[in-house]
Amino acid sequence: MKIGLVCPYNLFKGGGVQECVFAMQTELSVRGHEALIITPQPRDYSGDVDTFVRLLGRSTDMRSPFHTTAQISVSVDTKAVDALLDAEDFDILHFHEPWVPLLSWQILPRSKALNIATFHAKLPDTVMSKTIERVITPYTKSVLKYLDTLTAVSEPAASYVRSLTDREITIIPNGIDLKRYKGPGDEASRDKNMILYIGRLERRKGIKNLIEAVDVLAASKPDIRLIIAGAGPDLKKLENYVEELDAPVEFLGRVDEATKTKLLNTAQVFCSPAKFGESFGIVLLEAMASNLPVVAGDNPGYRTVMQGAGRLSLVDPSDTNELARQLDIMMSEKAVRKIWQDWAQKNVKKYSYTKIVDQYEAIYQQA
Repeated sequence: MKIGLVCPYNLFKGGGVQECVFAMQTELSVRGHEALIITPQPRDYSGDVDTFVRLLGRSTDMRSPFHTTAQISVSVDTKAVDALLDAEDFDILHFHEPWVPLLSWQILPRSKALNIATFHAKLPDTVMSKTIERVITPYTKSVLKYLDTLTAVSEPAASYVRSLTDREITIIPNGIDLKRYKGPGDEASRDKNMILYIGRLERRKGIKNLIEAVDVLAASKPDIRLIIAGAGPDLKKLENYVEELDAPVEFLGRVDEATKTKLLNTAQVFCSPAKFGESFGIVLLEAMASNLPVVAGDNPGYRTVMQGAGRLSLVDPSDTNELARQLDIMMSEKAVRKIWQDWAQKNVKKYSYTKIVDQYEAIYQQA
């Protein structure tokens, strides 16, 4: 089959959707399909692109409903859309996050292929969510009518779309490259005092709460330290807050994949205290595959991953003392760590991209 994977975000910046699209392109190509990625030209990127990437239109920074900033498509020449579709003659067009303006909306009415959708994001659990829904619902409904098959990465990601249609939505979770993330076999090689956070620096991620919890722990564990890897709009605020508390925190900025893997293999515990807006949790899979115990915010998306013994990870990040207590337990209680690690090593296997693409390939064939 010839498959076009449509990504509305800046493909050259990190992100869960972008990682999923790249991984799918690789795995589908290995299986003998011709898989291309269709994405907008970022305004600040002029470098070379892979031969399997087709740039269509342009993108720019936009404030999203999820209290974050993303580069999304803002302009597409319809003649360029027609030319691309005629030239490539796709069997399948797979739209990731099709409700995000503007790329999917301009391609779908012109598509002669079978149109598959995957919804990744969850609307935030805030008082603004109803207002956001009123704004985006007409747009989303205009897209739904062109889609032949609907999928979502989790029930939280599917919940908004379910409110708009009674059509079947197949749940296919996000995946991970298990070969890339493989933790050290010896627990002794980990830094017993290191807590790790990797991700965006924005309010919904609960990083301020994590800093406060580490500051509490430092009173009884003076050697403890928090390593924060990532970038985002709250960086300066968080740096100032750390200086105010004199907390044992180090900011690394955005890190490459090799550094991220090394950090996951070095830390004693990984913490992602997100409060809301999470539909799944790829960072949790990365820690699981690295055999690195997790403390995570008790939100609907993370509950999707942290099931069974994984529920030991979940905590209300707004409760500083509870978050500190949970971090202490996961860092120092060997029996609890062993129960969690045994669960993680067994459960993470079902998220291998080989198995995830099996499910998408079946969806394509069925369509």
